[in-house]
Amino acid sequence: MPSQLIYGNDGIYRSPRPPLSLPQDPKFSMIQYLFRNLPSISHLTALVDAETGHTTTFSVLRTQVLNFSKALLDLNIESFIISPNSLLFPVAFFAVVAIGAIATTANPLYTTAEISKQVKDSDPKLIITIPPLYDKIKHLNLPCIMLTNSKTPSNSKWYNSSDFINKTSSNALLSDSDFPPVHQDDPAAILYSSGTTGTSKGVVLSHKNFIATSMMVTSDQDHAYGEAKNVFLCFLPMFHISGLVAVLFAQLQRGNKVVVMPRYEMEKMLRTIEKYKVSHFYAAPPVIVGLAKNHEVVKKYDVSSLREIGSGAAPLGKDVLEECAKVFPQTALYQGYGLTETCGAVTLENAAASSQHSGSTGMLDPGVEARIMDLETMQPLPPLQKGEIWVRGPNVMLGYFKNEKATKESIDDEGWLHTGDLGYFDNEGRLHVAPAELEKLLLTHPEIKDAAVIGLSDVDAGEVPIAFVVRSSYSSLTEVEIKDFIAKQVAPYKRLRKVIFSEEIPKSAAGKILRRELRQRFLSKLLRFMNIFRLENTRYFNNDMETIDEQGWLHTGDSGYFDNKGRLYVVDRIKELIKCKGFRYVAPAELEELLLTHPEIQDAAVTGLGDAEAGGVPIACVVRLSTTSLVEEEVKTFIAEQV
Repeated sequence: MPSQLIYGNDGIYRSPRPPLSLPQDPKFSMIQYLFRNLPSISHLTALVDAETGHTTTFSVLRTQVLNFSKALLDLNIESFIISPNSLLFPVAFFAVVAIGAIATTANPLYTTAEISKQVKDSDPKLIITIPPLYDKIKHLNLPCIMLTNSKTPSNSKWYNSSDFINKTSSNALLSDSDFPPVHQDDPAAILYSSGTTGTSKGVVLSHKNFIATSMMVTSDQDHAYGEAKNVFLCFLPMFHISGLVAVLFAQLQRGNKVVVMPRYEMEKMLRTIEKYKVSHFYAAPPVIVGLAKNHEVVKKYDVSSLREIGSGAAPLGKDVLEECAKVFPQTALYQGYGLTETCGAVTLENAAASSQHSGSTGMLDPGVEARIMDLETMQPLPPLQKGEIWVRGPNVMLGYFKNEKATKESIDDEGWLHTGDLGYFDNEGRLHVAPAELEKLLLTHPEIKDAAVIGLSDVDAGEVPIAFVVRSSYSSLTEVEIKDFIAKQVAPYKRLRKVIFSEEIPKSAAGKILRRELRQRFLSKLLRFMNIFRLENTRYFNNDMETIDEQGWLHTGDSGYFDNKGRLYVVDRIKELIKCKGFRYVAPAELEELLLTHPEIQDAAVTGLGDAEAGGVPIACVVRLSTTSLVEEEVKTFIAEQV
């Protein structure tokens, strides 16, 4: 694969991977694409139940989908699927979209209220679930299909999926004559965002989105089919974009075997890898971290079959990657980046290069374009400059369900999806995404209602995190308590430098954090607090520049600030001390006052700089009297004797 950066004069980054070859027929649905190679793979195992060992071949899977689809045609309704992972989940989902209906999925752990909210928004006419969840959905008074292998007959409350899913069916492949015509641009599914950045919204994904993304996430795989080569483990929830698209649909359309676990449990997962010779799995960062920290547990199992581990959702630190490499020395660990709004795909690291590029989420997937936009100027940025990530491609959603305003705010007239995430491309074309780790950690605190973190440039530390926090109505949480809460969970360089309490976090109608507005708020607050006055003009002999203005103010040319006690601090060389456009805070503190007691020091300022081990170290800027020859070591000794 070429490693050179593809960055155009138009400010657009393009994928160095080979281009996509999407189906030319606009009426070629994702289900037709799924089974397009059935003659050559019909006998291979498609799905395995990790707990029972039950298997489904591709031929049987297609028959089950066809039978379920025909039953749904009789009902002719949109469907709401709420179920844990099982061999029947993909049958139900594929059957719904095969007839041109729209499937919307939900977390089986949702409360009755959460289910009601999503049902009200998506307006399905049918519920597909499992018997243990019936009490959660019975109040909806909608027709229901129970996903079960039991022989319990259908009744007045629900249809039993086994009544029609296992019927003998024609061996003919799916064709336009089987179902109503479906176009690639037709909606296939509505997947709901988590709601952590605002009100949960329904993301409308098309048949083309599914097809394109499945091609993207498998673009680096060997092109040969065969269950002996690729065995994927699926414990990611199938109701979520990653489990549904990156694992289930993408791997099945390639003819790969998928071993299904209902949920993640570390030792069950390791036993499953050993038993079924799993070669690949995708996982969220907490799973990777857990494995890295439990080397002794992993060693109890034979995981030598495992060739690749993929991770997404949040960037993994280099330390975690290195620890995981020790636990799985034969396994490539790589990262990717995507959103529900992009059908789960934007970038993916090539597994062969993972050890060399541990900080990145990889190169753009084939067919994807990107821009990095300056938050202030809204102009595209070149490599190594961080801004908002914009994405365009056949994987980008149709829009938000019944929310035209949010759709227009997220997707502009040129088709660019404004992700709200920050990042940059390096010189090799790999995307580095600024971590949302601190925001996620803040939101786990029981007294924090909402939070956002912005990074502010720092000359020495590179960037320091500033948090905006909305406390719960009953909370009296302090800045120190929040800093301590984060400090216990992250490396020193990630610790919060400042916490600002706010009534709300500014967001767009699409729920994206308006970080540009937060930066403006911070700067405004900083300047008010510091009482910095800018003295720009100076008058010299035979110089027309004004020194005394019309109101009698003398513009001294010096810069400084008053503290809260009314004392004036004159800062020498303000450009050296307060850099990065005024974001740097030079605060009077104990050390400054001690320095000013030295008879040979005219003025001083102290700032704390980020330090990987200590968290922060004091740096002093000192103005000596013109008659002194005071040196750095003498100043350090003077302070050391007193603190």
